[in-house]
Amino acid sequence: MPGKKKGPQIGSGGNRRRGLAGKGPTPPAEMRKGHAKQRAAQAKARRSQGRPQRGSKGTSELVVGRNSVVEALREGVPANALYVQQFIDNDERVREAVRVAGERGGIRLVEAPRPELDRMTNGLNHQGVVLQVPPYEYAYPEDLAAAAFDRGEDPLIVALDGVTDPRNLGAVVRSASAFGGHGVVVPERRAAGMTAGAWKTSAGTAARTPVARATNLTRALEGYQKAGLTVIGLAADGELELGEVAALDGPLVVVVGSEGKGLSRLVGETCDVRVRIPMPGGAESLNAGVAAGVVLYEAARRRA
Repeated sequence: MPGKKKGPQIGSGGNRRRGLAGKGPTPPAEMRKGHAKQRAAQAKARRSQGRPQRGSKGTSELVVGRNSVVEALREGVPANALYVQQFIDNDERVREAVRVAGERGGIRLVEAPRPELDRMTNGLNHQGVVLQVPPYEYAYPEDLAAAAFDRGEDPLIVALDGVTDPRNLGAVVRSASAFGGHGVVVPERRAAGMTAGAWKTSAGTAARTPVARATNLTRALEGYQKAGLTVIGLAADGELELGEVAALDGPLVVVVGSEGKGLSRLVGETCDVRVRIPMPGGAESLNAGVAAGVVLYEAARRRA
């Protein structure tokens, strides 16, 4: 009875020759699946198609009170309308608010009766002056890295985890702008947003340093890692001191937690390494704005 084992084959039918044939030249990075430059090119294409930004459908914010309105206008907080009460006692602050709004352009001056202002502000002590701030148009997290790659630069991004004070967000935006950062990422929930207070603390730098909003911060960080960025988290018990981190001069995301709780568990586990800032003075922690500024300065120094 013949066995089932196949005997030697004659020839290869050309399969061996085809198997040895070259596959042609290596495609450019922008065409290689999964490559960081391909993701950057895809993000650029999405932006060019006019994809709507997160946050563009949010509600307007109101700044109330004479001092608050004048300070917001001085600091360049975006505004689309200034409401002034009819028959108001026209003091120096009211006159300055009207003058600055007129000089900036694009801000409607609306005279309104007091009951209308009371309704708009839910009875707050508006002192007859209300400034309407349009909703902030957030970027997408991947856009920040894509913009850096477009300019031939290594991304330098700050992500905030559990930071709820808008003034801290504004301070981080200001530091990112000062030290060459490419933007700031905040979670969509339980986090500070770009309010008028954040704009004021940023001292106008929010106009040139984008803020992105992530539906899920952990997934956003994992996306950055896939794009070739190193993610470091700041923690008092970090494995490395800041000076020992070699990745500061490359594509980098710096994650800063809240002053009280620090990094959340999932975010801390997602980071490539947790880093501590040496504090010989004995302080237990730094607020988010100061901590981010220290790391961004060191990263800028290494890159220079």
